[in-house]
Amino acid sequence: MILQESYTLANGVEIPKLALGTWQVSNEAVKPAVKSALELGYRHIDTAAAYGNEGGVGAAIRESGISPEEIFVTTKVPAEFKTYEKAKQSIEKSLQLLGKVDLMLIHAPKPWIQMHTHFPRRYFKENPQVWKAFEEAYEAKKIGAIGVSNFQIDDLENLMVHSKIKPLVNQICVHIGKVPTKLIEFCKKEGILVEAYSPIATGKILKNKKIANMAEKYGVSTAQLCIRFCLQLGLLPLPKTTHAEYMRQNAELGFEISEEDMQTLLEFKRI
Repeated sequence: MILQESYTLANGVEIPKLALGTWQVSNEAVKPAVKSALELGYRHIDTAAAYGNEGGVGAAIRESGISPEEIFVTTKVPAEFKTYEKAKQSIEKSLQLLGKVDLMLIHAPKPWIQMHTHFPRRYFKENPQVWKAFEEAYEAKKIGAIGVSNFQIDDLENLMVHSKIKPLVNQICVHIGKVPTKLIEFCKKEGILVEAYSPIATGKILKNKKIANMAEKYGVSTAQLCIRFCLQLGLLPLPKTTHAEYMRQNAELGFEISEEDMQTLLEFKRI
């Protein structure tokens, strides 16, 4: 069962292969959602300071009756925090709210407002300052692993040149119709695990009849096909839902997409 399987990061830390994403879930709604996921057997929860729901995630973990040691918690320092001090403060606040952090990520290489524009600044000097705070927390054993999110190849190369510890994870948007092959291959070559957020393209894929027909051939939902697609690429998917039934379905992935169908799905240009 996928919920009992894991990848091994380059530092030897075991990370569950499937996570519950909590983006756009309020602090109030996230608590019952995380509790439902844990009851179903999920052991990897993904959150972020920018989501504003770390408190709810932490409360759900504490009230679940499950040992925190059995639960893998990922969170992120806001993309806007580009100094050592701000990163350090953010790490401490996340630790306080969540109770534990197994994986801490830099949410993006530059502030969100600049991420999808042609704003020229790349923050090549600032990100290593943030990373220094990460390395210190990691070496102090406050955090089990450190990584990044939304980093491109040159962002990663810059960070690796100016750091002692290589990022262990890069969390990026990957779904059918959006597969950044070169970036994924670079990460794999460097021993960086790629996590796939929005594996169902925030629901847009569910309207695609060709993908729905393929899912029907396997006797699964379109969402299940999308999540399985990411797994077969060697990625760690983070589907988001607050509905227990969808959580259950998303974890029922005991089927394999054929090589031919994987190729067909890889050839989708956009959704």
